[in-house]
Amino acid sequence: MKEVNGIPVLGMGTWKMGENRSKHEQELSSLRYGLDHGMTLIDTAEMYGEGKSESLISEAIQGYDRSKLYIVDKVLPWNAGQDSFMDSLKGSLSRLKTDYIDLYLLHWRGEIPLEETIQLFEEAQREGLIRNWGVSNFDTDDMRELLSIKGGDRCLVDQCLYHLGSRGVEYDLLPFLKDRGIGFMAYCPLAMGGRLRASMLENRSVLSIAENHGITPMQVLLAFTLSQDDVISIPKASNPIHMKENIETLNISLTPQEKAMLNKVFPSPNHKVALDMQ
Repeated sequence: MKEVNGIPVLGMGTWKMGENRSKHEQELSSLRYGLDHGMTLIDTAEMYGEGKSESLISEAIQGYDRSKLYIVDKVLPWNAGQDSFMDSLKGSLSRLKTDYIDLYLLHWRGEIPLEETIQLFEEAQREGLIRNWGVSNFDTDDMRELLSIKGGDRCLVDQCLYHLGSRGVEYDLLPFLKDRGIGFMAYCPLAMGGRLRASMLENRSVLSIAENHGITPMQVLLAFTLSQDDVISIPKASNPIHMKENIETLNISLTPQEKAMLNKVFPSPNHKVALDMQ
């Protein structure tokens, strides 16, 4: 699988997983199906189910070689200061039942100064508790500020919402990150549901492309983000069938004509758009 900054371009998101006991076995089976088929990147956050997602992951990865996995976790902004950071990090490590986190992200900007959070990230790195750090939901101006701070240039990744129907990051954020060697991780590449997702899945161009490749409309959405250079996609798949479809999408290549069809109905903006978070 291709990589961006040492991270696989396709991973497993776990938002809202681990919260419903009736779905536990299905979600566990989905994660293990992914692990058994080469999916080593797993994304979570202390916020997801108040730690239940992390606990689900710890159960799923038992028996697998930890050194071959890449776990991404996130600290809440109010826990990203001197008073709470280490307790928060150690809580996540305990729930994950692992000695380290591969990539630890600031979930979004809060009131705590970025200088303080960067210092704590670096301290955690020195102690071997995290391997790398990054941010989430940072727009271009946020990234400029981050990079102006001592140590800010060691940010590995910015994780933001990105999918076919929400392409605002293409205008300035993606080029900004690429120029500086910072990876971009797309959460919700299949959209969050509701009318927007329905409008994409029912779109004639999307349906036509799906028919051309013998795939589902959902796979077309994922193929779109996977076709972007230097973008990592972390769709959620809470059952093995969807996990299998996600993995199979790695083998789908959209033609220039198909990309043009998608660009026509879901165009990239030609002006600055506020960062989308939902």
